[in-house]
Amino acid sequence: MKILQSGLVLFLAGVMSVAGAQTNRLNSGAIQSEAWQLVQLANQARAQAGAGPLEWDAALAEAARQHCLRMVAARALSHQFPDEPDLSARAQAAGAHFSLIEENVALAPRPTAIHDAWMHSPAHHDNLLNPAVNRVGIAVVAGPQGLYAVADYERGVEQLSQTQVEAMVAQMLLASGITVQPDPALARVACAMDDGMPRSASSPHPRFVMRWQSSELKQLPKTLVNELATESYHQAAVGNCPADAQQGPFSGYRLAVLLY
Repeated sequence: MKILQSGLVLFLAGVMSVAGAQTNRLNSGAIQSEAWQLVQLANQARAQAGAGPLEWDAALAEAARQHCLRMVAARALSHQFPDEPDLSARAQAAGAHFSLIEENVALAPRPTAIHDAWMHSPAHHDNLLNPAVNRVGIAVVAGPQGLYAVADYERGVEQLSQTQVEAMVAQMLLASGITVQPDPALARVACAMDDGMPRSASSPHPRFVMRWQSSELKQLPKTLVNELATESYHQAAVGNCPADAQQGPFSGYRLAVLLY
């Protein structure tokens, strides 16, 4: 997981560093005009640099808006105020799903000035043109000194339902010759626990429990693969539960596999 943060203040002609679309389908009237202008400018610059376009992410935009309001109230640029969660926690709380997140902040008189300053500052330039990010949420709020802006960029994680997540892991277990139990209830409860197992009078105690969190579902964890290679197990239960922000600065999938 990578978090990149850059901020700048632009006063008329001077720049001072102080810290850190679905464009084909998105109706620009649905979002703030200044923010939409910055999205368009960013995607024009990305096209010229050979990077893919940024899609609008409403959850990221809400996280950016809340932080932008804090900056206006404090009359200062910051990526985290003393009583505020960090960038990844704010984005997760707003409902964003990502494996990489970056942020630019700025104060300038107009959107074009914000974009130009970001493009001429190495850290901001790298965030804006990063080919690894594919979504953006931007907020612009007028303050006494000009326009405060927050741009949050992310590499999005596919949003899957609980049953879809469990089905993908079950498919990988089936490929290992393991029969997957149809009822995920016990595994879902175990998933939400840090250790141990819930008590169940109707289900046997698993011989091995694997819990993990990841932003991808392409492969099973190496520890679990090694355990399956012992050929000591014949059945498994799979449970998915909400990701734990304390286990990593990304928003992904939390899972538990119970082996019998």
